[in-house]
Amino acid sequence: MTDQRLADTLPDGVVVTDGDGVVTLVSSLAARMLGTDPDDARGRPLPEVVRLQGQAADWATHNRPFEGLRTRTGVPEQSWLLPDGTEVLVAARLHRAERLGPVTSMAITLRSGRGRARLDRERSDLVATVAHELRSPLTGVKGFVQALINRWDKLNDDQKLLMLQTVNADSDRLSRLIAELLDVARIDTGRLQLYPRPADAGALVSRVVDSVAAGTATEIRLEQDADLPPVMVDPDKFVQVVTNLVENAVRHGDGVVRVSVTRQPVPAVPGPADGPPGVQVTVADEGEGIARELRRRVFTKFWTSTGGGSGLGLYIVNGLVRAHRGTVTVDDAPGGGALLTSTWPGVPAELG
Repeated sequence: MTDQRLADTLPDGVVVTDGDGVVTLVSSLAARMLGTDPDDARGRPLPEVVRLQGQAADWATHNRPFEGLRTRTGVPEQSWLLPDGTEVLVAARLHRAERLGPVTSMAITLRSGRGRARLDRERSDLVATVAHELRSPLTGVKGFVQALINRWDKLNDDQKLLMLQTVNADSDRLSRLIAELLDVARIDTGRLQLYPRPADAGALVSRVVDSVAAGTATEIRLEQDADLPPVMVDPDKFVQVVTNLVENAVRHGDGVVRVSVTRQPVPAVPGPADGPPGVQVTVADEGEGIARELRRRVFTKFWTSTGGGSGLGLYIVNGLVRAHRGTVTVDDAPGGGALLTSTWPGVPAELG
């Protein structure tokens, strides 16, 4: 494979020069970014090819890659603007034929700044979401604590108890938000730790339903198969997922919430990669449901159907289920509303 063809296969644009700053190679992607032709660019001075804006001088004049200390090995990534105004991230690697000798060649990479812009937007969204979600409970905690301090002798026991209960609820809300943020960080960075072991899915789901039902007037009906196989899950994460799904159904539903735990259907055409039978947990509500065109966004960060909440719950659900090699989907419930289905792996034969 020639140098040109190799450069054209790289995900970033590449410009290569000799030790005199004369361009010797331009990848097709870099040529498109710079508005030039790879053949026309070869043999021309670097400033004529890499025409970037954003500083008082062009990239080469601003960074002076062929000057300075002989220990210099590169130019760190910087943000510049292409001739059409698009942001591009530019870095360079300096090559020397001899240690501490003069620069004999340089490779410059150009990478679209759209990815960084997207990450910046996500960080901004996260900061805005966190600030909004923290403000309300913190305001409540601050206000009630201040009232208790300033008016302790004037408040009766019932009033004090109500204030303390509110502070306690707001503190729980803050703790849940912090836990969600930690889960998001672990999922995004691949540092989520699971401790899977054989577990009784029916018993875990029943415990979740009893817990959620104790705090709501909404009727929650649980149905489960009698011969459920054990599942290979981290029980804490499993409970976290099911709790989130049931609480969402209670919050957004209008009538009865139906939870079912069934044996996972056997594939119509079994394959060699099929594992032991697992279980399927479905949660259905009688609310407005989720429009088909929005379902692909349900499991993304900051998605909410009403504009309330952190919008991180279903993103975490998806991350936890996928970490177990399961799936989670959204569909229409038989009687209207949303139907969320999660699948969980069975216990391998050697552990059964």
